[in-house]
Amino acid sequence: MSVQGLPVEGLNTVAQIVSTNALTFHAGENSLEIALALLSTHTAGAPVVDGTGHYIGFINEFDVMKALDARKNLDKLTAEDIMRKDRLLIDGSTKLVEAAKMMEEHHVISLPVEMNGSVRYSVSRHDLLRARIGLGLGMGVTP
Repeated sequence: MSVQGLPVEGLNTVAQIVSTNALTFHAGENSLEIALALLSTHTAGAPVVDGTGHYIGFINEFDVMKALDARKNLDKLTAEDIMRKDRLLIDGSTKLVEAAKMMEEHHVISLPVEMNGSVRYSVSRHDLLRARIGLGLGMGVTP
């Protein structure tokens, strides 16, 4: 299958993707509100940024469930209390194959994308697959 204007093998770098996940959380944000945002947007996770948009961590559904399993009150916790602090971060020049390999190695389904020093969006496995086969938003696939 080929789509007019796209190579048969699809796209190559993360910057070429129109991501389906623009959700970001902010330092100090309430964890219950974060849980509700994940649920209402059907998003598995999103980066946490400081006031200037710099990456400081990542929160996914498992992080929220881990806090609940520890019998913590989400309404009394902030993003920093439940976020992962590892620096799993890519930039727009990252090849799709490299991003997929990183997701597999670290057992994550989404990676934040940093451009010019701040996080712009996240790419998911779904985004990578769509790009690898040459489908963009509006080309037979809707988010």
